[in-house]
Amino acid sequence: MTTSVGLRSPSARARTTANAITGTSKPALMPLVAVPQTSKLVPSPLLPDGFNLPASRFVHPSTRMRELLDTEPFLFGPGVYDPMGAQLVMYYGFKAVYFSGYSFAIGHLGTTDMDLYSSVEIADAARRTVSGLRKFQLTMAVGDPEKDVAPKHLDIPPVIVDMDGGYGNIFNVQRTTELYVTAGVAAAHIEDQVLPKRCGHIGGKALIPVNEMVGKLRMARAVADDLGNRDFVIIARTDGLSAVDAPEPLRKMELAVDRGLRYLDSGIPDLLWCEFPTSDRGAVETFTQQIKQRFPDARFAFNWSSSFKWFKDPSPMTFAELGEMGVKFIFITLGAQHAEGHGLSVLLQAMSKDQQDGYIALQRKEFEPAQDFPTRSHHFFSGVPYHHLVGKAYDAARLGREYVEEQPEDRVV
Repeated sequence: MTTSVGLRSPSARARTTANAITGTSKPALMPLVAVPQTSKLVPSPLLPDGFNLPASRFVHPSTRMRELLDTEPFLFGPGVYDPMGAQLVMYYGFKAVYFSGYSFAIGHLGTTDMDLYSSVEIADAARRTVSGLRKFQLTMAVGDPEKDVAPKHLDIPPVIVDMDGGYGNIFNVQRTTELYVTAGVAAAHIEDQVLPKRCGHIGGKALIPVNEMVGKLRMARAVADDLGNRDFVIIARTDGLSAVDAPEPLRKMELAVDRGLRYLDSGIPDLLWCEFPTSDRGAVETFTQQIKQRFPDARFAFNWSSSFKWFKDPSPMTFAELGEMGVKFIFITLGAQHAEGHGLSVLLQAMSKDQQDGYIALQRKEFEPAQDFPTRSHHFFSGVPYHHLVGKAYDAARLGREYVEEQPEDRVV
């Protein structure tokens, strides 16, 4: 089966790679090959006969992300930190997954966002997440024939991963980008903080020199191009708005805009992200408007941050409003973390008070007739029906419906 790729002409590809190395501006991107529509279903050698899945499976995630950026008013990616969270994002039809560094720090290390993990650790977590989404697409495409659960044909959302400050100098960026690209990651963002960096909403941030940041962006572009993924999306982030230390004398908005313009001058970033200290819409409007004075077609990324108490904002910015400002990628970094913290806390409080009845109350909510919680049957969610079907087709030992002990469905998930 042929894989669709969105490549530019050979001469344009050569110029792009050369420009990433020399630091000169790259030419405008040529139109990408169209991504197949979800409605087109195709077979896979990893599915039993008679089952199909969306043809978009065979489009590179970076190419698919570029197509979505070109066709959607904005692309929203809920923030997750593990394969299961990403699979739920995919199940509910979101078109992107954001793999947050802060979420990873909390979820995998139980610590805060201050560069306390390595590039290899987060790259491996991203690799397992991309792999998990591809497997999830297969298992959902089978459904559960024995229980009359119909197949669900899900597109795999492109995964955008935090690269922090690159975990070192340009050669650390080189290795990290290689790990991300070979993992099937669609995009990554790099920020201009001094290492070890810290969360954009933790005080005391300092910035590296502009030329050092541009060098990191150029290296990321060169690595992706060298690996054959010229569609790999690179997002440049600046923390200039709230930095307390920088090589330049500029401060606050002036510094943030100057940094953003100089990064775009390199011709490397596909999206520009300024980290804002509050949910004030005025700052977002000012930043995007000033950038667009020189780069009218600039595209932005925006962290609809969990650090802000949006529920107290009398007029919180909507995703649609941000899209109108030129924001093409929106994400909530710690969405999954807060959801897990809330949901698990509710369960633990209930079990602390009511013991087994606390868990029974959770199951009642999961199995309410109108609800759609795919994890209520962990066997279905993790793909047990798929494994039995494919195991039988491949003559794997003790796999097949004949080995499944029949249990009353009203008693066992």
